[in-house]
Amino acid sequence: MTEAASSSLAIETHGLTKSFGKQIAVDDLSLAVPRGAVFGFLGPNGSGKTTTIRMLLGLAAASAGEIRLLGSEIPTQSRSALPRVGALVEGPAFYPFLSGSANLRRFDSADRHATSTTRTARVDAALDRVGLTSAANKPAHAYSLGMKQRLGIANALLQPRDLLILDEPSNGLDPQGTREVRNLIRSLADDGTTIFLSSHLLAEVEQICSHIAVMSAGRLVAQGTLDELRAAGIARVEVRTPDARLAQEVFSRFTLVGDVAEPSFHDSTTADPLVTAQLAQGSPASEDIVAALVDAGVRVRGFAVVGASLEERFVALTGEGFDVAQ
Repeated sequence: MTEAASSSLAIETHGLTKSFGKQIAVDDLSLAVPRGAVFGFLGPNGSGKTTTIRMLLGLAAASAGEIRLLGSEIPTQSRSALPRVGALVEGPAFYPFLSGSANLRRFDSADRHATSTTRTARVDAALDRVGLTSAANKPAHAYSLGMKQRLGIANALLQPRDLLILDEPSNGLDPQGTREVRNLIRSLADDGTTIFLSSHLLAEVEQICSHIAVMSAGRLVAQGTLDELRAAGIARVEVRTPDARLAQEVFSRFTLVGDVAEPSFHDSTTADPLVTAQLAQGSPASEDIVAALVDAGVRVRGFAVVGASLEERFVALTGEGFDVAQ
């Protein structure tokens, strides 16, 4: 990779490998995370996500390969890179009977890069950034899970950060807590911070991530923008019509693979089935499919070409369902 290309990446790995005895947890991983991206790191349990994050942060030694964070080699240049990196790994842990503010002050005092003279101002600013100013003096054990996650992110933001690495930031949260963390990540990204997050929540990833990487059994099986990953999947056509069986016959002539789905809704105006079919390689253009349906006497009440969802691509790439209960 050229120096110019490398400088545009917040995280860059080449051949990154981690073995535990004969077991290979991460196998020949090459990641490219653009600066300014919200990068979703996906994979089933045991696929190597957390092990990768621990290697990125210098918490685990790589068996082979190279790591660069913000242009600096890890671990040889960790002292210059890691102060610009905030992290929340495997859930936040706090002193339960100390307030949120007191917890942050204690963590900040353990940071050799932190200046004590500005500690109070930085703690207050971090709490304000994550929306916890009103709960600053509340003991941590009284925080909801969503508040604890935000307090963990506040800890990661006590110093200016160019890169934020979050391991399952929405894991176990209720819808309100998930929304709080999602909005916080969006606001951080809007300010130019690169966000690298592992997650099991595909719906959340689709809402906030610009780029995706998918791991399976320790290996990288896909990487790119969200649109690129979805576009690589098999698209499908959907037609809403009272002539479902006739529509199926037309689809079969185009070697489309499909079935009649149950109506997605019923109301006083329509009860037409939704007929769906996958677009096979070499299928005609959508306008030609519509013309063939009409020529065959199919009454078309609605027609759409729908790209593969992130969930469909995930299952196609890993062969597994998405376990949301890590």
